[in-house]
Amino acid sequence: MFKALKSKNFKLFFYGQSVSVIGTWLQKTAVSWMVYSVTGSVFLLGLATFLSMIPSLFLAPLAGSIIGRYDKHRTMILLQSMAMLQAGALALMIYLKIYNINFIFALSLIQGIINSFDMTCRQTMMIDIVDNKEDLPNAVALNSTLNNFARIAGPALAGIILHNYGEDICFIGNFLSYIPVLISLLMMKITPHIKATDKLKMYDDFIEGLDYVRKETEMAKMLLMLMCSSLFVISFNTLMPVFAKDIFSGNAQTFSWFESAAGIGSILSAIYLANLKKADNMGKIMIAASLLLGFSIIILAYSNSLTVALICMALSGVGMMAQTSSINIYIQTQSSVNMRSRSISYYLMAYQGMIPVGSLIIGYVSHIIGTRNTVAIQGIICILSVIVYVYYKRHTSDEDDLETCQVPYKN
Repeated sequence: MFKALKSKNFKLFFYGQSVSVIGTWLQKTAVSWMVYSVTGSVFLLGLATFLSMIPSLFLAPLAGSIIGRYDKHRTMILLQSMAMLQAGALALMIYLKIYNINFIFALSLIQGIINSFDMTCRQTMMIDIVDNKEDLPNAVALNSTLNNFARIAGPALAGIILHNYGEDICFIGNFLSYIPVLISLLMMKITPHIKATDKLKMYDDFIEGLDYVRKETEMAKMLLMLMCSSLFVISFNTLMPVFAKDIFSGNAQTFSWFESAAGIGSILSAIYLANLKKADNMGKIMIAASLLLGFSIIILAYSNSLTVALICMALSGVGMMAQTSSINIYIQTQSSVNMRSRSISYYLMAYQGMIPVGSLIIGYVSHIIGTRNTVAIQGIICILSVIVYVYYKRHTSDEDDLETCQVPYKN
């Protein structure tokens, strides 16, 4: 399971990130709880998530073109330094008790802009910090395991801190968590990247990348599936403060239970993926995971038991993690070297870019038809998208077989 840690650079990356991602979840949990507590608005809760993630929708293709041309190691150091400054500004504002929602939204937008480049750089750099390229799927899965362990520890820790000490400690903790990341990045020894000499042509790169993905039909279908899931399904997480506070009459600690339950499911899924010997059958794993995600959130929507709701959150974490990571692993292992950064940028565009749009939509829809009905519809959409995916997958496979049979015999 831990074979990718044999690579010294990946080990440094892994240990540095293990602290940082917990800090990220401290801040994320604190922001969600604070915005909903201060405003009482589901729409503004969705807007906070929207602003922190929407830049990925527009900037991911640009990030893919730029990062593929420059030294990813140095770029990562720069981006992490900028993220630390953003976290410091937010921590200072909350420490001084300046609960200005507009400032919080502005800093969330800045965070989203930084993350749109950081996520592309982080994923693209993975192949440079793993010595044995056969260990790349394991590295991707271990990175996901780390992120989802933080999803358990971060919200759980945030719930305790919010309840006993206040939200400012969460934001200060995130600011300090960037220190080990920067130290680990500075300790890495990576072969310098050869800077591209030709001029950046963003539009041409974008069209070239789209043509590549379109020709890779399996990759294209997976990305469409991910886009649908991110837009209409995964954003159900945005409504968890409403489930915790209003539906189950809980507090900040109850909210942290929902986040941690999803994290437990996610880490179990990530461990399974990390133990796979080969990166085969990613399509089948994605289908099974998507079905599990859809059914679990339908049951969650109408559950009257907190225990059942938390079990459903754990199952949704299994499904969501396996769905997104199987697509990520497929793209990482199947993309050509010169197109990897752009392929990953489209993955982030379909994943990170669509979630904020979905968060904004469900924040509005839940006002009209209620939180429970909104989440149930999201589960139904998830199952329908799997049916459509399987239908077109079989349909295109039958067409390919027919074309093969029609090739004339030659002596």
